[in-house]
Amino acid sequence: MSRALHLGPTVPDVSFVIPAFNEAETIVETLNRVSRKARRLVPQSEILVVDDGSADATLELVQSGHWEVPVRLLRLSRNFGKEQAIMAGLRHAAGKAVVILDADLQEPLRYVDTMLEKYREGYEIVYAVRAHRDDESWLKRRATAAFYRFLNIGSEVPMPAGARDFRLMDRKVVDALCALPESNRFMKGLYAWVGFRSLAIPVELQPRGGGSTKFGFRRLLKLGMTGLTAFTDWPLRMWTGIGMMLASLSILYGLFLASRTLFLGHDVPGWSTLAVAIFFFSGIQLMSIGVLGEYLARVFNEVKGRPGYLIADDVTIAAISKC
Repeated sequence: MSRALHLGPTVPDVSFVIPAFNEAETIVETLNRVSRKARRLVPQSEILVVDDGSADATLELVQSGHWEVPVRLLRLSRNFGKEQAIMAGLRHAAGKAVVILDADLQEPLRYVDTMLEKYREGYEIVYAVRAHRDDESWLKRRATAAFYRFLNIGSEVPMPAGARDFRLMDRKVVDALCALPESNRFMKGLYAWVGFRSLAIPVELQPRGGGSTKFGFRRLLKLGMTGLTAFTDWPLRMWTGIGMMLASLSILYGLFLASRTLFLGHDVPGWSTLAVAIFFFSGIQLMSIGVLGEYLARVFNEVKGRPGYLIADDVTIAAISKC
């Protein structure tokens, strides 16, 4: 099935959404490359840069630049995180198709050609997956594999390991994502949950064009907990199973003690055994309460109804004229 991209002079054929947080070293080169790529691929395009509370010169560099296609700059009032920055870009993107990409130049723009080709063939989501993880440490590769394995246990929809935010989506997919009401968002899970006809393409990532990754261990752990609590309830069910198992063992042990006392007489139990048992079961109870608390915290945040982000400035930078 083929699909025409050109919609007329007032509606962009493709919107490029670029979340940026302290990307002063790469943002100029990124916008230059994206604007050249956009002019070559489609008649009408736009670029949305979402400044996620940058503390460096990212904002000033975007505002003072001269770009070949219109650039819209959304400045969030503070750092709300990449997931919310992506949603801010999606809600303001006007294109028939939307491409999300990072500002660090790791994702080669040549793959956008492939995405557009597959989009014209009828796919509504074309997303990138890492071709390999050779650039990561052994520990991070194992941790990532374990996370997706746990995430997919009991999940409504399978979530591909190695999927990137780098993707092209049809307007109907973007509208579906924007219609979802939750404020705590795990975007990789939401991309899978909305469905639609999807295709993965392997991508060879390049070294960062500058700066360092903004996703340290703490941010990754927080994002992982959001994903686990948003898309699977197996941790709750696991503790139910553990409780049933321990209760059964306690009943069996009680029957053993009662039988021994009836037939062999009563002996004085040791305090060490009692202390170990108390500490063990107390730890089990606290861990189960902690898991329950994680889910309750998600419910509490959703009930408050606060928006996921706030926009401080919305500036459109007109494209330079080409003779």
